[in-house]
Amino acid sequence: MAEVDVIEKLDKLKELQEVLAQKYELQTQIEEAPKKLFSQKELLSRLKKEFIEKNAIYEEVRQKVVKLKADLSEADAARERSERGMDSITTHREYEALDKEIKDATELEQNIRKELQKEEKNLAELNENLKQDEQLIASQDTELNIGNQKLTEEINIFKNQLAKLEKKQAEIIPGIDPEIVYKFERIIKSKQGKGIVAVKGNVCDGCHMILPAQFANMVHSGDSIVFCPYCSRIIYYEEIEGQEDEYFNIDDTGSLVDFDDDFDDDDDDDDDDNDEKDDSAFDD
Repeated sequence: MAEVDVIEKLDKLKELQEVLAQKYELQTQIEEAPKKLFSQKELLSRLKKEFIEKNAIYEEVRQKVVKLKADLSEADAARERSERGMDSITTHREYEALDKEIKDATELEQNIRKELQKEEKNLAELNENLKQDEQLIASQDTELNIGNQKLTEEINIFKNQLAKLEKKQAEIIPGIDPEIVYKFERIIKSKQGKGIVAVKGNVCDGCHMILPAQFANMVHSGDSIVFCPYCSRIIYYEEIEGQEDEYFNIDDTGSLVDFDDDFDDDDDDDDDDNDEKDDSAFDD
């Protein structure tokens, strides 16, 4: 495909910037979407854990009630046996001994009955709580299932939108150097959606730094794709109405001495001198 001119490239890059910004936002939403249900899942997990613990306590109390009923039945039977023995006593000593047995059996029976009543009440409360917890868990489970369905639908919508943006991206990039596209994609990700910005006067609108004179001249000429030496964004000239051109005022411009291009350091080894850094800051 024939090489497109710089102006057309810049127009393509501006269009690509919008596509990539939307694309990366959608990718973030797809990654973050499952977190929306995290608190709901955590709540359901906690409710189920508490239900298991309460159910274990309920079972302990239920077993206790069963034992108390058996103890009560035994105490009641012992008292009745002692009472029936009254008919066969022959001495006062036998009477006193049997009377004591009856009193002790009666007292034990009363104590067991009180304890049984208390535990039966406790068991009933626990049972009611468990029923309420079961209903709450069932409700939360239903809501979570609905939430999962909606989340799946939402993610599918995002993926469809993403596919359209990727198709549009593929239509835009022909004619642009793949290396420029690669750098541009990384810039969009790292610069929160801004990969190409205007230079107003002699200031980069991305990082608001005054550009060195040689870059001001390069941007103003519009003969090549130029990367800001400070923020690594692609920059293009934008004339400000009513403002005198300041590009060639050397006193106002910066210098590239001791400048490190952090963006290019991720891909390449450190350059040997400052001239090589200047050369790598723009592409034809």
